[in-house]
Amino acid sequence: MGIDELGRRIKQERLRRGMTLEELAAASGVSRSMLSEVERNGRMPTVAVLDRIATGLGTTIARLLRDEHPPQTTVLRRAEQDVARDPAGWERRVLSPVLPGVEFELMRTTIEAHVDAGTFTPHGAGSREYVAVESGTLRLTLDGDPIDLHTGDSAFYAGDRHHGFANPADEPCVYYLAMDVAAHGESP
Repeated sequence: MGIDELGRRIKQERLRRGMTLEELAAASGVSRSMLSEVERNGRMPTVAVLDRIATGLGTTIARLLRDEHPPQTTVLRRAEQDVARDPAGWERRVLSPVLPGVEFELMRTTIEAHVDAGTFTPHGAGSREYVAVESGTLRLTLDGDPIDLHTGDSAFYAGDRHHGFANPADEPCVYYLAMDVAAHGESP
């Protein structure tokens, strides 16, 4: 997806939720000027900033990258899957379709050796995340507490916490993340 389309989608989601730029800046922790620049197609956000924007909107990166599909069988061929690459050395491949009224995302993430993908802001209360490591070592940090997960390990945690992802090992780490995002203020 090009920067023009991404900026339009972010603005569309913000307006659909009745938010001003100031309100989105407060909810996401991304400056109003940066948000304005992204919406006007003047700047492409990093994956981490895009996640903060999605969190501030109470939605997923997938919804910002792709149109909704009708709630029926949807097949996303590999070539059709959106991939968000971060210059720090990691990428997220979105495996799930965007469905009306559903804020769920399934991703396959690859983090290169010794790369820290950063700490992500909490999603709405009641959000849930599930992680499963396909290969390598993932250092999952929840509210500052690190947990090392290795090949075959999995974990569940409440998504309304600060959560970080890093690869402390000498080989790449590949993991799957399923995220069920609750709107801000919504409880399970």
